[in-house]
Amino acid sequence: MENSRIERVEFTKQMKKEYTLLIPNMLPIHFSLLKNIFKINGYKAELLTNEGQAVIDEGLKYVHNDTCYPALLVIGQMLDALNSGKYDLNKIALVISQTGGGCRASNYIHLLRKALKKSGYGYIPVVSLNLSGLEKSSGFKFTLKFAYQSLMSLAYGDHLMLLKNQVEPYEVNKGDSMRLIEVWVDKLTKQFKGNKGLTPKSLKKNLDKIVQDFTKIPIEKTEKLKVGIVGEIYIKYSHLGNNNLEKFLLSQNCEVMVPGIVAFMLFKTDNRMEDIRLYGGSKLKYKGYQILYRYFRDTIETNMLNSVRENSNFVVPSSYEELKKLITGFIGYGVKMGEGWLLTAEMIELIAHGYNNIVCAQPFGCLPNHIVGKGMIRKVKEIYPNANIVPIDYDPGATKVNQENRIKLMLAVGKEQQG
Repeated sequence: MENSRIERVEFTKQMKKEYTLLIPNMLPIHFSLLKNIFKINGYKAELLTNEGQAVIDEGLKYVHNDTCYPALLVIGQMLDALNSGKYDLNKIALVISQTGGGCRASNYIHLLRKALKKSGYGYIPVVSLNLSGLEKSSGFKFTLKFAYQSLMSLAYGDHLMLLKNQVEPYEVNKGDSMRLIEVWVDKLTKQFKGNKGLTPKSLKKNLDKIVQDFTKIPIEKTEKLKVGIVGEIYIKYSHLGNNNLEKFLLSQNCEVMVPGIVAFMLFKTDNRMEDIRLYGGSKLKYKGYQILYRYFRDTIETNMLNSVRENSNFVVPSSYEELKKLITGFIGYGVKMGEGWLLTAEMIELIAHGYNNIVCAQPFGCLPNHIVGKGMIRKVKEIYPNANIVPIDYDPGATKVNQENRIKLMLAVGKEQQG
């Protein structure tokens, strides 16, 4: 009988000098900065941008189609890259996050290794990006400094994404927003390299300057349909996962709002405290999570929101604690698998900010997302009759044409309501 055990190939110290780490893409702006942070910390790194049917087909070969769609796409994107002929496969390693908890994302790394073995790439090492001690490699150290820089890259990425989405639809000179983002990714990379841009004071200074730079982009305000995007975290953000949803909505004369990832990080930290509050646990751990939560809230989130509020007329997102209040009477705080109650709260927040038209991105195989997304639409509409929400399924068998036609129907209803 064939031995089905998958041997782990470790990423060694020697490999750090010679190997290029391939990173799957989820948040295009945030991960452009994150890739540079890998380089600052002494790693060769490249962000994968390959998309299209070939990626899906490659994923389907090695990942069961009952597995969640994001897993299929992430693994398919990596295998497609390995097949491309672009890389020296003896000098390549793959990076994948490992979260722990109830989400199957913790198992992606094992599914990836199984797929590599079946496709003849079993010799390629896979690096686990985690803070939980799930896996360690002698050649890869996710130090506190590295983790903090990564956290800050997500905060800056949120800020750039928020402003870009409110400026891009109205640009006089198309492409100004993306060009400004490239400028700021370069600036922040140089700052991080010199251990700058990381303190609360420099964070606030950078955030304020970013807002001021976006206000200088020439715009022409025209009537647009305001559309929000919520959903499972990968499909919500990844162009590969949602078939370039933001680009499609822009082509339909829409202004798009996508809630950022900082609220999700607060949510995940708060969940740890909620577990202890509900079920008991270590008081010391609770205190540690509380310190982390307060840092996210008071230093990162507050500075982000205040910089927009004080320097512009852009829409300011709700704070995490405001989001938490929004779900009173809708859903309990113990609903925390995947995006949990936060997804429902984001739908309500978008409606409160005038983004009544919402696409809820539903990946196949993500039961929690269907419960807190599609499952809550009726309740949301009872309280907010003008809510115009469409759940869109993203899976290997769903066609882009069908998805876009369903979104167009939602937009048509939105235009009627807009008058």
